[in-house]
Amino acid sequence: MTQDKRDPRSIAAVKGTKDILPDEVGQWQAVEGVVRRIVELYGYRELRAPVIEPTELFEKGTGETSDIVIKEMYTFTDKGGRSITLRPEYTPSVVRAIIEHRLDLKPEPLRYYYVGPMFRYDKPQKGRYRQFHQLDVEVFGEKDAAIDAELVEMADRLLREVGVAETETLINSVGCRACRPGYLRVLREKAEAAEERLCEDCRRKTRTNPLRIFDCKLEGCREAAAGFPVVTDHLCAECSAHFSAFRAGLDAYGLAYRVEPRLVRGIDYYTKTTFEIVASGLGAQSAVLGGGRYDDLMKDYGGPDLCAIGFAMGMERLLAVAGVKPEKTPFVYLAYIGDEAKRAGMETARRLRAQGVECLLEYKDKGLKAQLGRASKLGAAWAVIIGEEEVRKGRFAVKSLADGAQHEAAPDDIVKIIRG
Repeated sequence: MTQDKRDPRSIAAVKGTKDILPDEVGQWQAVEGVVRRIVELYGYRELRAPVIEPTELFEKGTGETSDIVIKEMYTFTDKGGRSITLRPEYTPSVVRAIIEHRLDLKPEPLRYYYVGPMFRYDKPQKGRYRQFHQLDVEVFGEKDAAIDAELVEMADRLLREVGVAETETLINSVGCRACRPGYLRVLREKAEAAEERLCEDCRRKTRTNPLRIFDCKLEGCREAAAGFPVVTDHLCAECSAHFSAFRAGLDAYGLAYRVEPRLVRGIDYYTKTTFEIVASGLGAQSAVLGGGRYDDLMKDYGGPDLCAIGFAMGMERLLAVAGVKPEKTPFVYLAYIGDEAKRAGMETARRLRAQGVECLLEYKDKGLKAQLGRASKLGAAWAVIIGEEEVRKGRFAVKSLADGAQHEAAPDDIVKIIRG
């Protein structure tokens, strides 16, 4: 039988999106709490930009030849005829905000972070959704390679704080606009000579940006790319010195890392430093975060000449391997019998909440036994029992649901009992 399209059961979430239900939200909040605490220790402050932006913002910054722009953006024309895109990444939005609000003229450091949703039309798979969530961290105007090392150290600390133990840090340099063109010419020649071994997408990348061939996960392409020249053999003196200083900074922090000369980023604007931290337990897509420098991006948008570095971390992937669990908050369940007791319960709940005590008072026609069973099932720490006799005496029964101990207390004294 064909299901009625008006039947609400026929409506499901859009493919590639996911409801985060109440029993999952606790872990999200716990991990986000650690994230905010750690990054703010390093002087970063939250910047919240709109979910929708002009399409040209991403075409200009992310790169017209990038997979994000070519295949993955959610773009539509609004009622005013303007092309609008649901943000696929966060960095261009931060750059726009700095320029639009002249944040570079303020005394505060240009260090920002954000935790929230991004949108990419991609094949849904483990840990990857079409609406996904990222932590983004950005710092502008600090060119010393020491900030590169500090950013990686902060990321490493953050992962350890949320209980991700088995990780590996991969680093590379992708050069700059002075030295990379020469490398790309050599790389393109090698890629063209090996075209028959490359997939159709990598053949396209050979013409548009051969650096991205290293991103391909197909075994044939990876085998072919293994014989290609590496960018670290073609760095200019400035990029080479910066990479050496970056490594020295990581050594100073005592961080283990591996130089991966084929580590690139899938976005056009990266320069010099690139890095990834990979974690076990995520399968083939093992990167839990990645980032690097983008020293030319701000001026490409017509803003001040400010260098920058940052990273993005997928929250869904992080939660898949994080060991942080939410702490259950003890709460009070108010059980009542009769209308007068209900009114007394409402007033008691108001008093307790005013003192910071979580209370649950359910307005359902249930007997006392059913209400106490409900309190135990929900995991309440205490039950406050109010009936006609308790209302008359002005003293309520306060029962510990952990050990069954029961006390009698006036409404003003309940907090003393439950807080010991």
